[in-house]
Amino acid sequence: MIKLLVEVVIILTIIAITQLVRVFELTSELKADRSNDVTEKDNRMNARLMLTFLPIFFIFCLYWFVKYKKYFLPVSASESGVLTDELFNFNMLIITIVFVITQFLLFWFAFKYYARKGTKAYYYPHNNKLEFAWTVIPALALSVIIIFGLRVWDKIMTPADDAHSVVIELYGQQFQWTARYAGKDNVLGRTNYRLTDDATNPLAMDSTDEKGWDDIIVRHEFHIPVNREISFKFRSRDVIHSAYMPHFRAQMNVVPGMETMFHFKPTITTDQMRKITNNPAFDYILLCNKVCGASHYNMQMNIVVDTEADYEKWLSQQKPFYAAKLAAFEQSKLNASTSIAKK
Repeated sequence: MIKLLVEVVIILTIIAITQLVRVFELTSELKADRSNDVTEKDNRMNARLMLTFLPIFFIFCLYWFVKYKKYFLPVSASESGVLTDELFNFNMLIITIVFVITQFLLFWFAFKYYARKGTKAYYYPHNNKLEFAWTVIPALALSVIIIFGLRVWDKIMTPADDAHSVVIELYGQQFQWTARYAGKDNVLGRTNYRLTDDATNPLAMDSTDEKGWDDIIVRHEFHIPVNREISFKFRSRDVIHSAYMPHFRAQMNVVPGMETMFHFKPTITTDQMRKITNNPAFDYILLCNKVCGASHYNMQMNIVVDTEADYEKWLSQQKPFYAAKLAAFEQSKLNASTSIAKK
């Protein structure tokens, strides 16, 4: 209520000031008072102020850039992330150059061509050469950016060309992530949303598919090995989420009814990044980057990048979701092979 009253007071104050200014202008017109007219001297003073403000403006921008640079993300922790950073920096370089040139010209023109008595603006309606220049130059710059971007996109989005890549499915639902590892066969089992059961089958896995019997399901945090390709696949149970891993410069929409994917190779372990950032509490993180509901802010999961040995040790401690089926299946294969050997 207090907030509403404050807003009403602010609006009424603005209206009152506007009306007072209008009354003052009408009174001056009736009195034929010319004291408020803008003179050449006023224009000259404003022109010099514009020129003075130019370096102050650039110093102001540089100051805030340096002051808040500490909040930038640390160095990229994936191979493809390095390319993404290069693309970003290339874009920022072009934007900065254009920004400096346009701002300089804006302030300089305001200084150089302030209104003088007896002068009149030159009417310059059209110039084909200028039209050509400011069409072709931006088009060339955008073409370079697009080609550069498509190369990075292609590297991230094409299936991983590595038979030893780790296959992980990230399953999004309001408001949590669940990770499913493909197990020893490195193939994820089938799913069917009709089989969803929060108590017994939260990821809607098809228990008749042998390929899913060794799949491993983890929550709260998941581990990945350093210097090994990770193939991520994404599914959503309810609404559109967005899997965002900022330290790896990776993000993908997670859409109900379809599977999306990307892959990257982590290059820095969690322990190494803690030293780089000088933060012993640092953790890589998976976030939802779509506002997916009231508790969207809670939808996150830690990522641990291990050495290969630590990763294998951690993975060996995880239990397959269908452990009993898998054990029975492997026992039947063992019995069959023993029977054949006896014959």
